Amino acid sequence: QVQLVESGGGLVQAGGSLRLSCAASGRTFSSYAMGWFRQAPGKEREFVAAVSNSGGITDYADSVKGRFTISRDNSKNTVDLQMNNLKPEDTAVYYCAISRFGAATMIAGFHSWGQGTQVTVSS
Repeated sequence: QVQLVESGGGLVQAGGSLRLSCAASGRTFSSYAMGWFRQAPGKEREFVAAVSNSGGITDYADSVKGRFTISRDNSKNTVDLQMNNLKPEDTAVYYCAISRFGAATMIAGFHSWGQGTQVTVSS
């Protein structure tokens, strides 16, 4: 069982940047696609970004394309989310997730999430 721990959240002004990081335990990290999801107050959790096990395939929600970048370091068991040009509507709890698939980044594959880290963007 892989455990996921997110960090890097905080308060930032609109237009600013944050970098989230997720540390994963377990020797099988490099076998699976990883992703980031978020949940704003009163809303359902939504997909943000995903990266395949090798890092060669990435996928993004339309709302973050061009502003967010997902990356992973299999030697360190980490997956990061660089968030630039943040907007108030990006305010949410951000969750790291692991997929049951390797190369595929399909949303339905994600089955386990971390505890989340709060991101608040002020206008």
